Amino acid sequence: MAPQNEKKVLDILLIEDNPGDVRLILEGFSEGNIAHNIHTVKDGEMAINFLEKGMGYEDSVDPDLILLDLKIPRKNGFEVLEFIKSRSELKDIPVIVLTSSEAEDDILKSYELNANCYVTKPLDVDRYVVMVKAIEEFWITAIRKRGE
Repeated sequence: MAPQNEKKVLDILLIEDNPGDVRLILEGFSEGNIAHNIHTVKDGEMAINFLEKGMGYEDSVDPDLILLDLKIPRKNGFEVLEFIKSRSELKDIPVIVLTSSEAEDDILKSYELNANCYVTKPLDVDRYVVMVKAIEEFWITAIRKRGE
């Protein structure tokens, strides 16, 4: 058992195919105060393999939080979200849909598939940092409290 003052390092799975967005998200988290590991995959099939610990991901961790882009190749974000929320061992992991789409249909479908949150990607670097800090303050704090 870890000492009371020692915080658990949180594992975050980032499912994103745009290298620029990955870089901005990583930079945003690097400026925060939360101990974390970010595991990045760039398409839906890789995400499912990571979560199932299959095909090259046999040693993957169970993430504490998932950040999911909708517009990813090989299996889109909706397919990945449906997969996650249909599995008893995965369905309680918070999933934040993080996408450029502001389409009402995408928002509604994400919530119908039990996304925990829907966030539209910012257009500039400063707003990315603000967005990541908001994720840290709300979701990561909630995850830690759930684990206590």
